[in-house]
This record gives sequence, structure tokens and C-alpha cells, in this order.
Amino acid sequence: MRLAPATARRVGSGGADEDVPLEHVNVGDQLRVRPGERVPVDGVVVSGESGVDESMVTGESVPVHKQQGDRVVGGTVNGAGGFVMRAERVGADTLLARIVQTVATAQRSRAPVQRLADRVSAVFVPAVMVVAVLAFAAWAVAGPEPRIAHGFVAAVAVLIIACPCALGLATPMSIMVASGKGATSGVLFRNAEAIELAGQMDTLVVDKTGTLTQGRPEVVSVSSLEPYSKNEVLQFGASVERASEHPLAGAIIRGAEAQGLSLVVPSHFVSITGQGVTAEIGGRSVGVGNAELMQRLGASDAHLTQAADERRRNGDTVVFVAIDGRAAGLIAMADPIKTTAAEAIRALHAEGLKLVMLTGDNRTTAEAVARQLGIDDVRAEVSPSEKAAVIRALKGAGARVAMAGDGINDAPALATADVGIAMGSGTDIAMESAGVTLVKGDLRGIVRARRLSRATMSNIRQNLALAFVYNAIGVPIAAGVLYPALGLVLSPMIAAAAMSLSSVSVIVNALRLRHARI
Repeated sequence: MRLAPATARRVGSGGADEDVPLEHVNVGDQLRVRPGERVPVDGVVVSGESGVDESMVTGESVPVHKQQGDRVVGGTVNGAGGFVMRAERVGADTLLARIVQTVATAQRSRAPVQRLADRVSAVFVPAVMVVAVLAFAAWAVAGPEPRIAHGFVAAVAVLIIACPCALGLATPMSIMVASGKGATSGVLFRNAEAIELAGQMDTLVVDKTGTLTQGRPEVVSVSSLEPYSKNEVLQFGASVERASEHPLAGAIIRGAEAQGLSLVVPSHFVSITGQGVTAEIGGRSVGVGNAELMQRLGASDAHLTQAADERRRNGDTVVFVAIDGRAAGLIAMADPIKTTAAEAIRALHAEGLKLVMLTGDNRTTAEAVARQLGIDDVRAEVSPSEKAAVIRALKGAGARVAMAGDGINDAPALATADVGIAMGSGTDIAMESAGVTLVKGDLRGIVRARRLSRATMSNIRQNLALAFVYNAIGVPIAAGVLYPALGLVLSPMIAAAAMSLSSVSVIVNALRLRHARI
């Protein structure tokens, strides 16, 4: 929480700068960030450039170059350059504030493994009461004088040394440390259950767009059929997509704007899940989507289908455009594969995970991407509802399934999987449906999450073992089993010190997670 600066330097309308408390910064304000300062809130660079240390949210120590149009995150550290940014998220909406809230929620949650400690405690506490009564009775009957006093001392020592503090701390301490460790490594766990399950998965299902690829496709070519020109196809397609939230819609709009085409506000807009969108543009009915939508509109064309297949073999994504029920053309877009995707896939394979690509995109395009990354199992042309069905089928076959995705259409599958993993660069609904969020959408975070999960569960088992060992040794000694042979009686003060030492040992062991290699 201390990573957020207390003040921000706001650029006034006259160009003068003024320092204002962070809570007085509003969306749209222009803020100056000088060398060495922390970025005050989330926003976009409007002028200047610099290298920004984003290790706070990504775990990567290499500064990221920022220039006009790039997004910056509040709490990250500016390097040697300076820039002016426009505030877009302030207060509780900033990424830092959301990370704090997520970590706090995870630290308060209970992991399934906690049930083991609960079951043990349900038996352990009554058992200790019985041992204390028996110790008192044994000393009162057979102990040295004063027998009653010795009996009381033994009973009290048993109750003190057996206080199950260490048992109660064993799981929450590890979860608390692991949640913070994950946050500083770019991995946010929504709750303790996600921490536990992340290390148990054996099958990882990944979406393509925005997960394996950058999620920012760009138009690379446009084809048209008579009587329409390429610009008309692009213009009509972009006008319809103005009302859509899909990443491809943004690409088409950017492509049209780059050509200087004017866009029209669509009416009667309809989104058809898994197929595309339709709308009216200037009194003309326009459809933009895949081959299924074209068949639905009666606008299929063999020539366009052949041209689309050629583009897909290069890994491009293609959408068709129909105007007034007739095929008008197609728009091909390329979505570059993330620079870290290949490294992440290799690391996941090395972890022994089975990888499955699950995408609504065309099979030819999906297989081209899969070949580049070394993914063997490809399920393409899958609708959002079918994605969840595929997850259920994998789980039904005995697999422990994690699903990684970033879009609204991935939310049902994320919720269905044993562990849902959302890309932090994706939509809020995807992150709400997932147990794990990768802050910067870097798939290498899955490897870190898996390793941290395993280290955490190992740490919890060590904590539980420490708690049990202390009690297994301490309770009999407190009861007086060493008195007949060694004449040793355990003082309640020594018992209290031993009980405290057991709690301290659990805490110290849990804190070792901060230095775990993930």
C-alpha cells in the first residue's frame, strides 16, 4: 500500500505545475512524472518517454520503455526520462488498489488443506483435556507430596504446552506470505483454494487471442467483390464493429481510421455469439463475422472462402463482410504471438503439463499458431458455451484442468475449470471468473503460480509437522512421563516458553516462502 505516492504533480490549464494530494486527482487530469518518481495513478503517456520499472506488478526487473500512447501503472518507478500522462484510473480503480484488495481477500480466505487441521483439532483438544485430567489423577494418587499441588502443576503444564496456536497458524501464515509473494511476481491469487489447486493441475487449456497472442490484431489486407471496393468493405465493416467489444473489432476500426475512412453510427446492432455481428448502416443491412454467419445470412462465396484459407495458412485471422445479404469481401488481420509465449510453453511442457489450445478462431489459423508454439492438441471453431463443455469433458476424464483466457467469451470456461487463470490485460469479467490473475498477461506467470503453489503446500505440511512434533513430545513430558526415570517435572513457565517457541517456529518457517525460487 505504501507503493502509491502521497501526491501528484498536476499540469494546469495554463501549463503551470502544482502538487496535489493523490485523492484530489481526477480522471482526465494531466500529470507530470519526473525522473525517479513513482507514477501516481494508472493512465496513458501523452508526451515524453522514459524507462519504467514495473517489477512491482510483473516481477521483471528490466525497465519497460514508455512513449506516447503507452499505458503506465500507478506505483511503478520512473527511470531517467520524464513524461506527461493522462489519468485514466484513480483511487480504488487503480491496478495497485485492486492488487491490495485481492491480496487482502486471499489472505483472509481458508485453503481446503485447513480442513485437515480442523479435523485434527476436533480430536486433539478433547484428547488433551483427557490427558490433563489423567495427569492430575496420576500425580494425586501416586505422586510425591504435596500430591495435589504436583497434580495441578502437571495438568496446567499439559494444557499450556498443548495450546494449539501453532496448529492454527500453520496454514494461514503460509497463505498470507504466498499471497504477497505472488503479487510481487505478477501473480494474483483470488483465494487460498486457488493457491492450493494451482500446483495440482495436469492439463492447461489456453485461449488463443489475447492469451497466446498480443490481443491487438491489425488489418493486413482487404479483399472485395464487385460492385464494392476494398475501402467500402473496410468502411462498412468498421462502422458495424463500432458497437462491438471484441479485439478484432478494434483492429478493423483502427484499420479504417488509418485509411482516413469516415465511420457511421450503426443501428439495430445484434451480436451473435460465436459467429459475429449484424447492424444497419445507412439503411443497408451489414454482417461481419465468420463463415457460419455468412451461411446464416445466405452470403457465402467460394472465391472468398478460398482467399480466406490462403490467409489463414499464414496464421492470419479472417472475417467476412456481407452487405444486403450478399458477400462483399473479407478483412484479414494478423495478431502477433506474444514474445514470451514460446518460452512459457516450453517451461509448461517441462513441468509435465498437457497443453490444449481452445479457440473460437478458424482451425487453419489456430493450427498455424499451434505449430509455431509446439502445441499438439488444438480445439478450434469452438463457441463460448462449447468451451465450458470441453472443460467439463476433460474433468470428466479425470484431468485436473486449468483454463487461461482473457475475454468475455472465456468467462464460462474459466469458471468451469478447476483453476481459472485470467490475463490481467483482459476484461474485468474474465478476471472476476478466475482464481488466478496474471497481472501483465504473461503466460510465464502460470509457471510461477504452479511453483509457488507447490512451495506453499510443502511449507504448510512442514508447519503442521512442526506443530504435531512439538505436541507429541511436549504433552507426555508435561504430564510427567520422565519423572520416574529422571525425576524431571516440567514447570508451567517452561511449558509456556515451549508453546511460544512452537508458534514462532511455524511463523519463521512460513516467512521462508518470501525467498522461494519461482
